[in-house]
Amino acid sequence: MEGVVITDLKRISTPKGDVLHAMKCTDVGYCGFGEVYFSEIAHGERKGWKRHNRMTLNLVVVSGAIRFIIYDDREDSMTCGMFEEVTLSPEGRYARLTLSPGLWMAFEGVGEGRSLLMDIIPEPHDPNEADRKDVDEIEYRL
Repeated sequence: MEGVVITDLKRISTPKGDVLHAMKCTDVGYCGFGEVYFSEIAHGERKGWKRHNRMTLNLVVVSGAIRFIIYDDREDSMTCGMFEEVTLSPEGRYARLTLSPGLWMAFEGVGEGRSLLMDIIPEPHDPNEADRKDVDEIEYRL
């Protein structure tokens, strides 16, 4: 999908615990640093829909497993009207999901218990910067 980049990340095994890379300032998708935050989601729960208007998101699942659903309703996009689904997990596909501004995103906890994501954003969180819809307001089928 236009505006979506998935970057496989390094996981380095060590006897005392693994090292999981997230992002370097030289990586694709890095557009500055404003804030890093974490969001938890319980198994079977869904959060969404949210569309950032200025910010690029850089999402890494650090615990559990999360399924992301991305929807493009940008009229000038080659992928307008399309959906993309990506499931990330440190034990499965350990990668960073980079989303350009203007894309809608919802996500669902698919790991047992609680799953945890980290988001690296280029500016401090501003609640007025994003648009929101209830999870049922955009129908998706993949």
